[in-house]
Order: sequence, then C-alpha cells, then structure tokens
Amino acid sequence: MNAQRLLLIAALLGLISSYFAFDLGHFLSLDYFKSRQAAIETWRSAQPMTATLIYFAAYVVVTALSLPGAAVMTLVGGAVFGLLWGLLLVSFASSLGATLAFLASRFLLREWVQQHFGDRLHAINAGVEKEGGFYLFTLRLVPAFPFFVINLLMGLTPIRTLTFYWVSQIGMLAGTLAYVYAGTQLAKIDSLSGILSPALLGSFALLGVFPLLAKKVVGLVAAKKVYVGWQKPARFERNLIVIGGGSAGLVTAYIAAAVKASVTLIEKHKLGGDCLNTGCIPSKALIRSAKLLSHIQRAPEFGIREARAEFDFAEVMQRVQQVITTVAPHDSAERYTGLGVEVIAGAATLVSPWEVDIVHNNGERQQLSARSIVIATGARPFVPPIPGIEAVGYFTSDTVWELRELPRRLVVLGGGPIGSELTQAFARFGAKVTQVEMAPRLLMREDPEVSDLVMQRFRDEGIEVLVEHQATRFIIEDGEKILIADHQGQDVRIPFDALLVAVGRLANLQGYGLEALGINASRTLATNEFLQTSFPNIYAAGDVAGPFQFTHTAAHQAWYAAVNALFDPWKKFRTDYSVIPWATFIEPEVAHVGLNELEAQERNIPYEVTRYDISDLDRAIADGEAHGFIKVLTVPGKDKILGVTLVGEHAGELIAEYVLAMRHGIGLNKILGTIHIYPTLAEANKYVAGNWKKAHAPQQLLAWVKRFHAWRLY
Repeated sequence: MNAQRLLLIAALLGLISSYFAFDLGHFLSLDYFKSRQAAIETWRSAQPMTATLIYFAAYVVVTALSLPGAAVMTLVGGAVFGLLWGLLLVSFASSLGATLAFLASRFLLREWVQQHFGDRLHAINAGVEKEGGFYLFTLRLVPAFPFFVINLLMGLTPIRTLTFYWVSQIGMLAGTLAYVYAGTQLAKIDSLSGILSPALLGSFALLGVFPLLAKKVVGLVAAKKVYVGWQKPARFERNLIVIGGGSAGLVTAYIAAAVKASVTLIEKHKLGGDCLNTGCIPSKALIRSAKLLSHIQRAPEFGIREARAEFDFAEVMQRVQQVITTVAPHDSAERYTGLGVEVIAGAATLVSPWEVDIVHNNGERQQLSARSIVIATGARPFVPPIPGIEAVGYFTSDTVWELRELPRRLVVLGGGPIGSELTQAFARFGAKVTQVEMAPRLLMREDPEVSDLVMQRFRDEGIEVLVEHQATRFIIEDGEKILIADHQGQDVRIPFDALLVAVGRLANLQGYGLEALGINASRTLATNEFLQTSFPNIYAAGDVAGPFQFTHTAAHQAWYAAVNALFDPWKKFRTDYSVIPWATFIEPEVAHVGLNELEAQERNIPYEVTRYDISDLDRAIADGEAHGFIKVLTVPGKDKILGVTLVGEHAGELIAEYVLAMRHGIGLNKILGTIHIYPTLAEANKYVAGNWKKAHAPQQLLAWVKRFHAWRLY
C-alpha cells in the first residue's frame, strides 16, 4: 500500500476517532437541537451565509465519513432553513458527501478487492457496467441498505463517478424532500403535545409510506424499461394466450375462461401433456397391473393355498392405452372449447412480448396478440451423453409405452421416483431388472431410512439395486449390450437387453422464441414470486418454471399465473410453496409433505420427531400390509407440524390429512381429537398424534392427579 493511501487512512481514522472521543454525536440529536433551537435560529438570522456554509460543510463531512446523524441533520435542515433552502442544501451536501465516501472507498479498496475477488465479482461488474445507474437509482429511491453502505460498496464497482453523483442527486431527492418537510413540522412543536399535530403526524406518515410508494414507482419504471424497442399493439385480440396444453396450461386456460376472459390455448402435440399421455396416468395403470400380479404371488399369506395368473405383456400395455383413452376426454379440445377456450393445434413462437406466431398442424399460419401470455411448455426426459448410448438404444418415460414385449433383462438408469416406480413394475412382470444409481442410495430427496426400507424391499423382490455405480459407457460385444459402470474405481459389467433412462427431466425451452426476446431461460424459465418472466406480462407455470415437477404443483402454479396475468396491476398474488406434498407410487408407497429430517438439518431448523410404526396398526395387520411408518416433525415443545414422511400402503392418500393440517395451521392435538373410523389405515394418523401427546404429557400435573385419586379411596 503506497504512502498516499496510508496518509488518507490515517486522516480518516483520526477524524472518526475524534468524533467518538469528543462525543460529537450528542450535537446530532433531536434533543440537543430542541434545547438550542431558539439560539440556533437567532444565529442563523444574524449570520445567514455563515450558518449556511457551516451547515453545508458539516453535512458533507458527516456523510463523507459515514458517521451516524445524517437523518437528524436532514430534519434540522428543514427546521432551520425551511423547505426550499433545506432541500437544496441537504440534496447537494448529501450527494457531495456520498461521492467523497465513494471516492475514498474506490481509492483505498477497489484495487485490492478486484485483485482478490475479481472472478467472483465478474457478473456483478458486468451488470454494473450495463445497468449500474438504474441499480443505484433503485437503491437510492428504495433504501434497501443504509446509504453509507451503498456509497462504500459502489466505490468497489466500475460505475463512473459522474454517474454515481448525478444518479445519487436525483435518486435521493424524493426521500430528502420527505425528511426536510418532516423537519419543518418538527420545528413548530414546543412541547410533547405538539407531537400530535396533524401536520407532524402527516409528515412522519409520509416517511413511512414513501419507501412503499417509491418501490411501486421503481417497479413500474423497471417494467416499462424492458419493453424499450418493442411496439405494443394498439388493441389486443385476446386477454390471454397459453402456450402448452399440459396440466399447467389446461388449468390456466380453464381459470381464464371461468372468469370470462378471452383465452387461446395452443398445443402442438396432445392435450393433457406428459401426465396423461406418457407420465402419471400410464405409469399408474401399469403399476396397478403389476401390483395385482404381486398379490397373486403372495396368495399363501392370505390363506389361499395356490393362485396363479397368466398374462400377455402386450395386453397389459394395451390396457394402459385404454386407460389413457378413458381419461383423455377430461383434457380434450371439445371439453375446453365448450368451456369457452379457443383451442389451437399447432406450434407457437413468440415474436414480441404480446404477439405469437402460430403454425397450425394443418399448415395454416396466423398471428395473435394478447395482453398477457403464459408459457406452460412442460419438460421432457433428459438423456445423458454417455458414450455408446445411441448405439445400444434406449427407452425413456416418454417412449417405454411403445413396448409390447417384456424385456428379459432390463437396466434402469436412475434411482429417483420415475426410475423406482418403473423398476418395481417391470420386475413384477418377470423382467430381471438392474437399477443403477450413481448416488449412495435411491430416492435421495427422502430420509436415509426411507431409502434403506425401499432398497431392501426391492432386493427382496429380486431386483438388483446398484448404488454408487456411475454409468461410464455402453458397448456391444458379440451382439450383447453391456453397460460399463464405475463403482469405487472398478469397472462393473452389466449385460442387458433393454435400457430405460430415468435420470431427470429438462424444461422445454427451445423453439418458442424465448431467445429472440432475451427471456432468461437456462435450466428453467426464470420467474419472480408472481411467476412473471423478465417481461411482466409473460408468465410461466408448470415444469418449465420449476422448482417442482409435479402435476399437482403445475396446477397450483397455474392458478397464480392465470389470476396474476388477468388482473395485474390491480391485484396479484405471490405463489405459495409452503405446503407441497408428493408421493412415489412404489411398494412401500412413500409420501412426503413439508420438511423431512434431512431438509431440517440442512437448513438448521430445530425440530422434534414423533413416530408411529404401521406394523402395530390393526387394519394394516388384517390387510397383510403391516409395514412402514409415519414420522412427524414438529416445533420443539409444540404440536405445530413442520413436515411428515409417510411410508406404507396408500401413503399418498393418508398424507392428505397432514397437507390440510399444515395448510390451515391445525396441530397434532386437533388430529388426536378427531374421530377416525375403525379399522382403517387412517387411524395411524391419530395414533402418531397420540404418541406426541404421550411424550408431552404434563408429568407434574399427573403426579398431583395420582395423589387426588389415592385420597378419594378413603
């Protein structure tokens, strides 16, 4: 560090130390000002120029040194110099002092900070170079951080000094006006009773309301800023255009039609999305047939000496298609047209923030405009670029329904919910299934004990579960397909006949014109809490928006997207993700809502655990399904539910009681006090609440009650 920097540091430290050593801060208090108000005003009247210069210089010094007291000095400026002169003095003094603090920070620290943290600050530097003035203006208008912090931090960025000065001058003007006006009213009170004057109360109310108003103004300015360069249509042809006919798109269109908006729904493939056609519905139909086979194989457990089943896998897959056909009318174009939705079969491309180019499946072309657009284009299976994978061929959750012959040896790549559901189903039909997962266990979003229970059940059913195995390449030797997987540094060879890839899903982002509009789309569409993209009138919902890829969360988001798109700016709602349930439909079935232990520990949230083993439940014993457990996390010492993990028969149904409880603030005490039919699986929910109650029984009170009953024996 050179001599100039050392000298400046010494000077600054000396000035700041003097401020505290001589208790100069007491001069910058309202009490001191009110006690000396008459003398100060007399002096200012006698020597107006001297008073003005001293006040201006003192304000610059306080601001430049980032000392406490600037707010009080602003009030004093209004009280002593009046609204107009006070505003001028404070505005220029605060901007000049802020710029001096900015320059000091830049001179002393910027070079060192950029040398040591330049790589990490690259994105910030780029943003400041491009939009630094607007960022600073927003911070000045809506003080998210104390002004002295802004001064010092901005000095570390590449923003130009002149830009910093004039943006600060303009950005702080409105807030300064509010404070100076409050000071003019403060000067008029002579006693505590004066605090109740309407003018003073109004001025302080203005100080409280101003940041809210400023935030609204900044939001409007930012919203208009993104549309620069785009020509807005003079009149819109629709209130809403929805791109994508899956769960999110269908629900969005339904809600829009229900409130009598003009809405067009565009889908280039099949309505219903992957849930109806390749996901939830077909997989559950397949799982149901597989479960029936597993029960027949368990016949001796139910006192039936022998039972067997003959089946043709092609007929099973045909039943899956019949189920899809039966459900399809719920999501059909005819139904939605009847509800008032214009349904177009075709491909949509955004050509402006309000306009969509549509190529109909019959080749016709048209362009539509709408005040708002909702993107609900869903997701597709991700296929990792593993060497040789194209040569051996593979199925995904989209294409596995084309199978009509059961594979003899099936490798399932992936240990998440989709991979696990299909693994167990195919194994129950008689395929030799090997499930390969690179993580240490299956179902990594669940607690380890859940994964252990599931893996043990899979192995008991003859499934080969290989965790900590990373697929490195596929080869074909002598006509046989082989997966080479790395396990702790050793190559493991896994021969197979068919490969199912289930390692995750990618949002459908390409081909919709998002890049041309500059909408932020990497893994998913970036949205704010209202599901708005970088263009406030363009929303996203469902898998394409994340963070959850469930049909029920897509429908949940769709409500917010539809209502916000149709009623903004008058009313809009923040998307609520506080209570999100999900289930994995294997045996044992796994359901989850809120926090589990893994998540609570990662987030350092204190909790208590209450557990009930379903092996003790009468109905589960009678049904031959006496396995699994309920684990409830609660606030320590209270019955407020933080989360529930439920493993066992019909877990996805039983979890609903806890979803309702968490959504509406119902604790375990009220669940315990609710009658549950005997004998049902739902009684387990009551029993776990009873276990919580036992653990929190008032022992001291019970000891006195015991004495009371003993006394009554006489």
